[in-house]
Amino acid sequence: MQNEAINPDFLLLLAADAILLLHVLFVAFVIVGLVLIIFGGLRGWYWVRNLWFRVSHLIAIGIVVVQSWFGVICPLTIWEMALRPQAEGTTHSGTFISYWLGHILYYQLPPWVFVVSYTVFGVLVVACWLWVRPRPFG
Repeated sequence: MQNEAINPDFLLLLAADAILLLHVLFVAFVIVGLVLIIFGGLRGWYWVRNLWFRVSHLIAIGIVVVQSWFGVICPLTIWEMALRPQAEGTTHSGTFISYWLGHILYYQLPPWVFVVSYTVFGVLVVACWLWVRPRPFG
């Protein structure tokens, strides 16, 4: 049996898909995290007051809000978009994963819609920080 090299285009698409998946998981962490904090606050769930979880969540949405205010494109988007053309594919085509995750993540709306949405979401996260106070370390 002959040892065939792995197709470099395949590896580039795989890397782009991995970045896209990471991006979707990041967004899911931010959105689902807030939902869980709200329900956890209402239901008395102890774990939603974990300071590591809450600080990570606050930092995550904080990064998104600041990027939107300054008009900065997410680095994950930049890296993914840089890899796809190198793999002789076009943006968000070429694999099943990129097609569906791209439809979940990317929307065509005016930039101000994202700035307002992210800012409102960030304010909700801060409000939940004050309402469902995290436990201190230790």
